[in-house]
Amino acid sequence: MPRITVTVDGITYQEDVEPRLLLVHLLRDRLGKTGTPIGCDTGNCGACTVMLDGMSVKSCSVLAVQADGDDVVTIEGLAHGNEWHPMQKAFHEEHALQCGYCTPGMIMAAIDLLRDDPDPSEETVREGLEGNLCRCTGYCNIVRAVRRGAREMSQRSMPEQSEQTGQEARTP
Repeated sequence: MPRITVTVDGITYQEDVEPRLLLVHLLRDRLGKTGTPIGCDTGNCGACTVMLDGMSVKSCSVLAVQADGDDVVTIEGLAHGNEWHPMQKAFHEEHALQCGYCTPGMIMAAIDLLRDDPDPSEETVREGLEGNLCRCTGYCNIVRAVRRGAREMSQRSMPEQSEQTGQEARTP
């Protein structure tokens, strides 16, 4: 059995894994990261989306051995203590969920979308999340939440940018 080393939400683990073990099962069954749901086991729904070295992946389509040496961030790893990530907060405030099953994957995919487009249009958000399915909502609140989260993430990073450039941050 291969032994892998993987960092999940800032903690490094060494695990002996079957070569066919999916990353989602490593996260949930071995490491207790139950915030990553198992939706379809086929890569179609996106509920199990996590960040793997900074990019969103559907963890039901990644073998655990493929994550050897990598950094994984789950929905549990986004918050800082009791402070939610801006995208988590935006989903809550915009009521962008009903049953909540798809929400972790939606949030992770949304954060990845913002890496390439920090101020996405409604159309861009819809296109960017098309690999993540929600069976309860009409996506309107999800799109609103992603756009709100994008604004809040942008405002949050402004002070950091101003420190780097030596300029005062201004809000739009």
